[in-house]
Amino acid sequence: MREISPLQRERQAYKPKLAGVLANGINNIKLTFGEKTEAVADKEEIKALFPHVYGEPIAKFSNQGSDLSTSTINVGVILSGGQAPGGHNVIAGLYDALKSANPNNKLYGFLGGPSGIIDGKYTELTDEIMNNYRNTGGFDIIGSGRTKLETEEQFKKSLEVCKNLNIGAIVIIGGDDSNTNACLLAEWMKANNTGISVIGCPKTIDGDLKNDQIEISFGFDTATKTYAELIGNIQRDANSAKKYWHFIKLMGRSASHVCLEAALQTQPNITLIGEEVEAKKQSLDEIVSYMADIIARRAEMGKNFGIALIPEGLIEFIPEMKIMIASLNDLLAGLEKDANYQNASQDEKYQIITSKLDEKSAKLFNSLPSQIKAQLLMDRDPHGNVQVSKIETEKLLIEMIKVKLADMKKQGKFNGKFSDQAHFFGYEGRCAAPSNFDADYCYSLGYNAFALIQSGLTGYLSSIKNTTKPASQWVAGGVPLTMMMNMERRHGEMKPVIKKALVELDGPVFKALESHREKWAMNDCYIFPGAIQYFGPASVCDVTTITLQLEQENKPAMV
Repeated sequence: MREISPLQRERQAYKPKLAGVLANGINNIKLTFGEKTEAVADKEEIKALFPHVYGEPIAKFSNQGSDLSTSTINVGVILSGGQAPGGHNVIAGLYDALKSANPNNKLYGFLGGPSGIIDGKYTELTDEIMNNYRNTGGFDIIGSGRTKLETEEQFKKSLEVCKNLNIGAIVIIGGDDSNTNACLLAEWMKANNTGISVIGCPKTIDGDLKNDQIEISFGFDTATKTYAELIGNIQRDANSAKKYWHFIKLMGRSASHVCLEAALQTQPNITLIGEEVEAKKQSLDEIVSYMADIIARRAEMGKNFGIALIPEGLIEFIPEMKIMIASLNDLLAGLEKDANYQNASQDEKYQIITSKLDEKSAKLFNSLPSQIKAQLLMDRDPHGNVQVSKIETEKLLIEMIKVKLADMKKQGKFNGKFSDQAHFFGYEGRCAAPSNFDADYCYSLGYNAFALIQSGLTGYLSSIKNTTKPASQWVAGGVPLTMMMNMERRHGEMKPVIKKALVELDGPVFKALESHREKWAMNDCYIFPGAIQYFGPASVCDVTTITLQLEQENKPAMV
């Protein structure tokens, strides 16, 4: 028997709330359709690439009877990409719906992510297995991976595995890239008349997989609350010791939603938003000057302490850094087989790189601390891009601020003290025990995914809407994956991908931060959210993120 904590034992007994009509039971709902859909951009290109699944209508479930199939079906499930709190509950919802519809149905979990379906590595999920993972964090029930499903050979191998297991549907739980692959697989399966449907579920703590139909990606709620607790603890320490500036980098490479939500929950002195930096074309020096100015003004008030939040992907939002990094990506790709470069010392590598960059990029590269230069030259990710999570942006800013403050001190513009602490909160939030919201939302997403399968749909993403209301008022349905796609350049060629949702600078969430910035900068308005609460009043335990509340025009009292 597995060793578990008293809290986990109590959480396993928690019964997630089902969305709206889904609570009537899997065999008591009916599917209705809206208008036909189109891709968000590049319509003709997307249509040409996905002729068999393109343009399908938005689907919605109602309680007007039932027309769903109850025939026996085996389903395969895949966890894809980075972990996010609630993944186990998606599988639990899928499992319970499947067994409720027909006890003879089976659920196979493919092990280690998408490679599991290609290599035929799987396990049949049972009551005993499932009950050990309900309402828990992590993806360890079957593991995850980042293998892409995109080639003819992979699709053929996946089909062979599905035939051997008599699988009639596949559920892929992942982010934008993973669900792009789900759509590619759905198109291939339908084009080849396999009879196998493919349904996706929206996952990512980064919060950038959302649109009018997908209000929030699962895991964002729990992860941001986890980070907010940690930030709150540090703010309490800073307010007690009154001698450190804490620079906290937060997850979110392509978008700053996590940083923005954490700021609204904790009210730090400085919050950088990558999308704002890019829109204003701010240079690295301008960002450093902005932060140094706040540090100096607080010092004048006798406050040699503070909190600064920094999004993980900030470095790529700075226009001059973005240009330099793009050049580095191209240069390093060309130097992979250059023996002179590969055998050179670190300083010699810097000289080679500098000689090949344009004047502005070379000057910027040379201005960076050695440790940052080294991090920029590390191995690229599978997309050929710099691994920004390994770039210690928080430490880069600290070092450059020290230089700036020293210069300001010489000019008589800074008379305080500056002592720093650096933090990076990333993995701390990815596998936290899901909040009540994520436990309920994820369970509904999985349950709903099986309802879409029963309806004979393919190439859809499980959708639960109206999520700022009680679960009984949530709306269940599905959105065609092609509706969310556009064309983007990847590895030097244009490919279909689900469009990422960035922070909208004219939206209510960023405006809430913007309106409080000066007040939070100079005053100690810190909020200490504390740990996620699982038991107690709904006003404490079931409340969702400030981001979602603002986006749904249900503004919290603090704003």
